[in-house]
Amino acid sequence: MQFMAFLSKKSMHKAPILGFSVFLIPFLAFSYDGPLYDFTAYTECKSVPEKPLYNGGIFKDQAPLTQHRISASSDGSYTPALILQNLDQNTMYCFSIWVKIRGADSTLVTASLMANNNSTYDCVGTVLAKSGCWSFLKGGFILDSPSSVSILYFQGTTDKRINVAIASASVQPFTEQQWRTNQQYIINTERKRAVTIHVSDSHGDRLQGASITIEQISKDFPFGSAIARTILGNLPYQNWFVERFNAAVFENELKWYATEPEQGKVNYTIPDQMLEFVLANQIVARGHNIFWEDPKYNPAWVRDLTGPALKAAVSSRIQSLMSKYKEEFIHWDVSNEMLHFDFYEERLGPDATLHFYKTAHEADPLASLFLNEFNVVETCSDVNTTVDTYIDKIRELERGGSSMNGVGLESHFSKPNLPLMRAILDKLATLKLPIWLTEVDISNKFDKETQAIYLEQVLREGFSHPAVDGIMLWTAIHPNGCYQMCLTDSNLQNLPAGDTVDRLLKEWETGEANGLTDDHGSYSFFAFLGEYRIRVQYGNRTTNSTLSLSQSDETKHFNIQL
Repeated sequence: MQFMAFLSKKSMHKAPILGFSVFLIPFLAFSYDGPLYDFTAYTECKSVPEKPLYNGGIFKDQAPLTQHRISASSDGSYTPALILQNLDQNTMYCFSIWVKIRGADSTLVTASLMANNNSTYDCVGTVLAKSGCWSFLKGGFILDSPSSVSILYFQGTTDKRINVAIASASVQPFTEQQWRTNQQYIINTERKRAVTIHVSDSHGDRLQGASITIEQISKDFPFGSAIARTILGNLPYQNWFVERFNAAVFENELKWYATEPEQGKVNYTIPDQMLEFVLANQIVARGHNIFWEDPKYNPAWVRDLTGPALKAAVSSRIQSLMSKYKEEFIHWDVSNEMLHFDFYEERLGPDATLHFYKTAHEADPLASLFLNEFNVVETCSDVNTTVDTYIDKIRELERGGSSMNGVGLESHFSKPNLPLMRAILDKLATLKLPIWLTEVDISNKFDKETQAIYLEQVLREGFSHPAVDGIMLWTAIHPNGCYQMCLTDSNLQNLPAGDTVDRLLKEWETGEANGLTDDHGSYSFFAFLGEYRIRVQYGNRTTNSTLSLSQSDETKHFNIQL
């Protein structure tokens, strides 16, 4: 017997598996026979584990097969493992489990996978687990080839004698088509909205058969790219950029080594000209960055400072930059890569970063202040930047009184693990802060066609996640190419990655639509969020209006009188 479900966004985000569903979206309904992705995530340690997601997924009707592996350290500790049978290639496997440790106050627990073809996936999920309570680990993997028997095991830090217990295990597979369908549902509900236009005459009588023309003139979702000084005076490059993007970030031109290469000789000429270009074209800009914790990317003269001299230089840097560009940039990456490096905190004390955020907020209260980091969403193999480490750092800064407004994920990907990426975003969403993919590209170790394939996967995953508020590419053009990935050649002719971006930009816009009002004098449509120009014609009467479409579950009703 088939089961029909009419789903709201909330039920979609928390839904268990349903055998047959109808996604009912205004003016767009379609059937779907498959699992609904569950965005649930937890970061608090609980006395009792929650029930498994998807009712256990493949374990729904049976207890998971488990075994215990003796730790390689031969210290008597053990790690639990799930035995998974008949896993398919190119299937998205989403898993979650609750873990509890014994033998340490806290430790990083890593999920790894061994397939029967001798393939090993060293990290497919992590959690910073605490003793005496249950911690939630959420991850995912995609196999390169089928495996009849695979082992998913959970291991604490190898230099400690730690035992790991598990509960509420869940593994849920999604085919590529099921994954895409779930993505499209979120795009339709989070990035679009239903609109009904009502047309009447001056007496309030509804007009049937009025001609409606709708044209999207701007997009609500910020999608942009890095630019460099190479865009200045380059009209073809400028036109190419403006035709595509509504957001920009300066690749290097605002960094301290660029604005003050010699102490006391501050020069904002280049960023001033770049800002003039973006503002003239109604493009929003992110400020990148105020401080970079990596010593090699600080001015040489700053690296030679210590104590009061460094503190004075830091204060001067914040005041100079923030007063110069107050209310010009929507964001500031206040601290860049502080989970990997600690130049300032090592020299100025553990509260240095907290001071940066407080001072920046006082200087520009309207700007959103971000932490920006790499290897948070790209992988879970970097122990410096596991998702829980990043969450803990943000909460630590918030507890200290900083005005933390956003989560910056650099997103320099190799081969993306999409279910892991989504699981990490789910956990970051528990912070209830805006999340931006700030520097998206694909490693140049791949050929250009492969870069384009992986780029599309990452962009679709970001755009379809309800917690992601903006996407920036790291594709500034230089005479010798780009950082890792270019969208075009030196003549602004698209490379495969550029074709991908253009195709997605076209897919994620409403474009122009035409129609006639019905017998109620109404015309309804479903559109991406943004600004619209509406032209209504009835007989010899014509009027033009503009409509702003922001995110809401409710249909937007718009009255036009002729």
